Amino acid sequence: TLGTQTDYRDGEAQTDPYSPEYVVRSGSVPEILTLATLTWGRGLPAGQAEMEIIDRIREKRAWEAALPPMDSPSNIAKRLKMMEAMERKEWAYREEEIDRLQKVQMEVFKKLLQRREENQNEWDVMRLNNHWQNHQKAKEEKIRKIQRDCALMLRKLIAKRKNWMGKLERRDIIKEYNDFSSQTYAPLSRIGFFPDNTSDYYAVKNFYLNTFAGLCELEKSVQPSVYHLKIKAPKPKCTITKTGYIKRSGRLEVVLAQVHQ
Repeated sequence: TLGTQTDYRDGEAQTDPYSPEYVVRSGSVPEILTLATLTWGRGLPAGQAEMEIIDRIREKRAWEAALPPMDSPSNIAKRLKMMEAMERKEWAYREEEIDRLQKVQMEVFKKLLQRREENQNEWDVMRLNNHWQNHQKAKEEKIRKIQRDCALMLRKLIAKRKNWMGKLERRDIIKEYNDFSSQTYAPLSRIGFFPDNTSDYYAVKNFYLNTFAGLCELEKSVQPSVYHLKIKAPKPKCTITKTGYIKRSGRLEVVLAQVHQ
């Protein structure tokens, strides 16, 4: 099915390329055996660096083939001189390779440090924003508390200024009932009065309306003439034609009268 083909397609089930067994003839060294250390994913497929390594291996094999034989003192001295030159050349190449790797590592370190610095800057900015918001909230709360205390003190000063001589005043009932913000109409709960406790004080509680037995007794006491409803059709306020329809002018008059009212 489609799902099975998706889960087990060739791209995910592919293994390393097949490497068949081989037999080397005596006295021959195939050049391809110098690449036996390269495997798929580790050197293969070959890139520019691998091609340089292959060229160096070829150059070294050609150099080894060009070495003079060790059959005379002059050839031995020449061979030692060529080997020393090759060794210096390999050391120089190795130094260049080390410098190149160090440069690559330095670039990687620079990128990592830059990314770390950017992340640290983002973290610092976020922390500063959080601190600033917390300080702003504390500041707003402090200002709100100061304003609330200021309003409380102003009310106290106004109340104290009304009777700055400290004289005792008798209760003026007429003035209290005339002022709807007085203790008579709007008592404060801090002096021991809770309006919610007496919210149903003026509610009508009737036995005949709140209980089923009262409703039954009330129904028995009502005269039978009350049950017979007499509904009279209202007289039309506008002119009606012979067919029973209301004229448009009549409807317009009624609307204008309502608007006028």
